[in-house]
Amino acid sequence: MTFAHDTESALAAAAALVNTDPGDGSGQDTLLTEEALVTFLDETGWSGSRTGDRAELDAVRSLRPRLRTLWRLPEDELVAAVNEVLRDSHALPQLVDHDDIGWHIHAVPQEAPLATRMLVEAAMAFTDVIRTAELDRLKNCAADDCDNVVLDLSRNRSKRFCEDGCGNRENVRAYRDRLRAE
Repeated sequence: MTFAHDTESALAAAAALVNTDPGDGSGQDTLLTEEALVTFLDETGWSGSRTGDRAELDAVRSLRPRLRTLWRLPEDELVAAVNEVLRDSHALPQLVDHDDIGWHIHAVPQEAPLATRMLVEAAMAFTDVIRTAELDRLKNCAADDCDNVVLDLSRNRSKRFCEDGCGNRENVRAYRDRLRAE
């Protein structure tokens, strides 16, 4: 394990949220409905209060560009941005134990708006990444036609592609290029 469970979970959820928005890539937005939000939250393990309404969906969707930007900032700018998120959210880190995942940190109450909790949890995770000098684990997908982000938790830091099949597409493309060259 590279980071504590809550840090890895928050980073994975942040990457998954960013990647629901195709950005400048060629994918499709996969977070268009309230039902899609509920599915996303269940799949990424978000606990705490939820309203499940359009306003909550819109608030969560609006986080994606900000998280994408945070993912790509150099260290000094990321530090300033994380501190701003924590300050503006009135974050007060506290140890909690729920859902059989052991002790971990929440910086805002479980009753706080979902989008606030998601942003603050990501900021807390970025804090751990910065403190451990592991920013190189936050990557962009290496596929030319993809704007997704990648969380590289591999031992040798070799993960290059997102979870949307880009690695397979790039391998097929390289294979076909080799065949043409022969």
